Amino acid sequence: MPPRQPSPPPRAFQRMLSGRRLDLLDPSPLDIEIEDIAHGLARVARWNGQTTGQHIFSVAQHSLLVEHIAGAIDPGIPARWRLMVLLHDSPEYVIGDMISPFKAVIGDNYKAVEERLLGAIHLRFSLPANTPAALKKLSKDADKASAFIEATRIAGFSIAEAEQFFGRPKISMRNIDAFMQPMDSGHAESLFLKRFAEIEQAMQDTPK
Repeated sequence: MPPRQPSPPPRAFQRMLSGRRLDLLDPSPLDIEIEDIAHGLARVARWNGQTTGQHIFSVAQHSLLVEHIAGAIDPGIPARWRLMVLLHDSPEYVIGDMISPFKAVIGDNYKAVEERLLGAIHLRFSLPANTPAALKKLSKDADKASAFIEATRIAGFSIAEAEQFFGRPKISMRNIDAFMQPMDSGHAESLFLKRFAEIEQAMQDTPK
């Protein structure tokens, strides 16, 4: 009886519509395109899709909201830091948006993959691989504020329940209505790409 051939290793890459193949175990910045990120994030649902409205509230929309809130918290944030905030959840175009309770269940393996992907994405767009500590705190504060707003406006949480899990945002709630309407994926994708282009242009216009 001939010896059994070893099984091939499991596929660890994601094929993108651009034709890129992104290896989750060893992601290369050369395999990352902003169009793939926008396309994927616009089709990933926040809150596992348990939100009001005809359409999902996508990670693309969430990213736009978080970047807006970060600017409200710190109006002087440089353009390149705004781009890092906009991209804070960008690995989810590959690995999806796992809700926080499930992340807690599966532990550090998910976080390691997420951090490798985010580092490669940062490098692709000429950003530091690792997020500076001060920016990480700002992004986290904006993310928690966004979670509170989303939870109470579209995900069915009471104010008290959202305060327990996310804390009440210490920012004005004005000027966020435009971000909160669930929309079709094509529209969300276009808005994400538009904002990316605006920030990228601001980066180019900033004196070195």
